[in-house]
Amino acid sequence: MEKIINQAHDKYTFIYALSRLFERASYYGLRSLLVLYMVGESLKMPTEEALSIYGWLTASIVFSQILGALLGDLVIGNKKSIIIGGILQAIGAFSFCIPSTTGLYIGIVLVVLGGGLYTPNMISHFGKLYLNKTKLLDSGFIIFYLAINIGAFIGTILMGYFGEKLWWNYGFIVAGLLMLISIILLLTSKEIDNTQIIEKDIHISQKIIEVLTAFILVALFWAVYEISGMRFFDLEIKFREISTLNISKSLWSSLNSVFLIPISIIAIIVWSLFYNTQFIKLTIGFILGAISYGLLFFIPETPSEQHLILYLVSLLFLSISEIHIAPIIHSILTQYTNPKYLAIVISLVFIPTRFFSYIVGIFNDDLYDNPLFSIKLGIIIMSVTSIALITYVFINKKSSIVQHPSNS
Repeated sequence: MEKIINQAHDKYTFIYALSRLFERASYYGLRSLLVLYMVGESLKMPTEEALSIYGWLTASIVFSQILGALLGDLVIGNKKSIIIGGILQAIGAFSFCIPSTTGLYIGIVLVVLGGGLYTPNMISHFGKLYLNKTKLLDSGFIIFYLAINIGAFIGTILMGYFGEKLWWNYGFIVAGLLMLISIILLLTSKEIDNTQIIEKDIHISQKIIEVLTAFILVALFWAVYEISGMRFFDLEIKFREISTLNISKSLWSSLNSVFLIPISIIAIIVWSLFYNTQFIKLTIGFILGAISYGLLFFIPETPSEQHLILYLVSLLFLSISEIHIAPIIHSILTQYTNPKYLAIVISLVFIPTRFFSYIVGIFNDDLYDNPLFSIKLGIIIMSVTSIALITYVFINKKSSIVQHPSNS
């Protein structure tokens, strides 16, 4: 590790992160309300139909992001795409206030199109803030990731309260207003000038290897995360039933966020002061992920309260793992992609992730019936990936020593 000097986060980092926080609060809040709204008194839709529509919404976002990235990088620019996308999402949220299937479908279409414009261009635009201070890229994206998680947490709780305790329309109105706040924040930020970015002397073949590796790693991580989620959810229910601790149901469901937020803050401080390569961080992430799943393996099918500590430690390690993988992937893509096409590349990373999730979904019932098998699978994948990353880091370090031998 080396100490970082002459590089610092500026106010635009926090403006963009705060904007993303409000946008995610709006989006996840809407998602938490949507199925309940469709099956409720307003639309009285059958549960299967409501879940099918919800599935189409989440799947469509992936493809709309590719379209939004193409428009942002090649036609109207990243910042304009973010603003237009935010406005469309806000109008979409307000459209849900129309108590009819027409209002529902208009809202869904606008939220999908708006999210497609907003997300890849926002990530790209944020990453470009750091292209002349790449040693802070990792900590910058951890700040961004922290904002996403806080936004999702606040949005789900806030909209749930307005929608269930008061009235659905209040939840949708709040979601639209949060989205508009996100856009207002962006209007105070600067446009990124690509001509001012200092080009790094990196061979094209190395760039391709780094980007493809990032694609594979992010897909593997989220696939394993989804597989292991079966076991975590299973244990959460069982510990909730047997625990004598006075913990609410909502807090049990939010334990991951409880760990993720303080760990993110610590990681931001550490990686803002000290620099280490992105692949070192990824190695740390996958090793800790393997340990997290390994700890779960020691919890029996029918746990007792004494196993709760193992469960909590496993969640802690998984949170540290997530912080050293999910945001770092975007850091790699930002550093090794031509800035002119960064949003496009970022939008494409969702395809392998969605593909792996689809494969996992096929075996959902089998994995749920046999949660220990899902943990074994998670341990194997995380361990093999860790060994591959350690080998990669070792070879790169050895190659660097050969190319730059000591003068002594």
